[in-house]
Amino acid sequence: MRILKHSGALMRWLTPHLIKPAYLWVGQRSFFSPFRLPSHRWESGMAGGQTKGEVFDITDMLTPVLTELQQAALAGAAQARFDFSADAILGAAQAQTGLSDFGAMDFVERLELWCQCVKDDGFLSPISHAGLWTMFLRYACDRLRVEDICKRHPEILDIAIDRPIIVAGPPRSGTTHLLGLLSADQRLRSLPWWEAIAPVPAAADAPTADDPNPRWTRAAAGWEQQDAMMPLFKYMHEFSPDHISEDIELQALDFSSYLLEWMALVPKWRDYYLSHDQGGTYAYLKKGLQVLTFLRGGGRWVIKCPQHMEQLPALRATFPDATYVITHRDPVASIRSTLSMWLYASRILRTKSDPEEPKGYWIDRYRILLARCVRDHHLLPPEQTVDVYFHQWIKNPDSILGEIYAKADIPLDAATLATLHQYHADHDPGVKGRVVFNLERDFGLTAEDIRKDFDFYFNHFPVEREVK
Repeated sequence: MRILKHSGALMRWLTPHLIKPAYLWVGQRSFFSPFRLPSHRWESGMAGGQTKGEVFDITDMLTPVLTELQQAALAGAAQARFDFSADAILGAAQAQTGLSDFGAMDFVERLELWCQCVKDDGFLSPISHAGLWTMFLRYACDRLRVEDICKRHPEILDIAIDRPIIVAGPPRSGTTHLLGLLSADQRLRSLPWWEAIAPVPAAADAPTADDPNPRWTRAAAGWEQQDAMMPLFKYMHEFSPDHISEDIELQALDFSSYLLEWMALVPKWRDYYLSHDQGGTYAYLKKGLQVLTFLRGGGRWVIKCPQHMEQLPALRATFPDATYVITHRDPVASIRSTLSMWLYASRILRTKSDPEEPKGYWIDRYRILLARCVRDHHLLPPEQTVDVYFHQWIKNPDSILGEIYAKADIPLDAATLATLHQYHADHDPGVKGRVVFNLERDFGLTAEDIRKDFDFYFNHFPVEREVK
């Protein structure tokens, strides 16, 4: 790792996290903190206490009042400088792992573009710089380990990924809940967060009498630290160790996907990603699933990523025997959530909290994603495809689950259905607590201001208008 300038105190707490992945942010990643807050300490602008069923209104979105913890983390991270270049990141990964073979090197061009985009975004905070550098390093290390284990066990690449169930849909449309629900069926193999962020265990990850799963322990520490830093984030997107992760963590080992868009304003990367065939990255996703199957076994996979909705040709070519589950929801509801998550996180991830940033990027980004789904949906065989409409799901999920299981050719017996019902009850936002979003107050927008750009989507799919 080439750090141009740092203080010893900062690096004493930062370096362990650069080595051990445990973070995610804005629905996709978390950051780390060496500090702790009491579990009931709140940010300014929150309404009420932390109890089950609580509804939280974040009233300081536009003028955030930072906690002492947030201020200290920003001040500490500001003391470090990171070399955002492919040479620095790949060299650090080789030094950390003791490995040298990254496999096919076409990803380097993409990594260099990721680095350039980080440098181009002039409003990333010091915490973002530290977190992004750490993330890039983690992916490079994990890629080295994937290539190494495949070289030592070439039979991995012969493992069949048999008829996976693949969930796709707009971000913030219910895909995470549906993935977790299906993953409650223990006959299906899923990707828990602790495994997603360290898919191939390092030597230090060997079980001990004191710690049977060091990877889980690291993920738990990261989740605790994120919760201390941003205590309302768990009500928008959970990332506990056993939370079922998106498969984007495996795509990212090829340094592609729409992942980077969630952590920085990167129009240059967006345009590159959308104009390049993603078949190679989806092949790497399959390779990752083969490695995980080899290491930990399991039956048929259930995976998800909202990005699949705009990459249906690559998805279909890579997993031709899959059952495709496509969720649909009023884009206003999904976009409102995304804009609010971005703005809430901006208090520590950016140097300004400007509602024009997510408005200017994400409304159009949803339009692109949904337009590509409309364009390519016909590629999915009807006998392998289930379209899940939010307004129908909240009224009668059992009939939709029945259709998913039938098309996947998996029996849905009473015991399994009871398990799924229990998961659904345990993860009800009305019980766990939720954050309310205010488009007009925080973004100067009405529902119709957004919805008018999505007539093409409503005309193609029978989606009900949800937000008034």
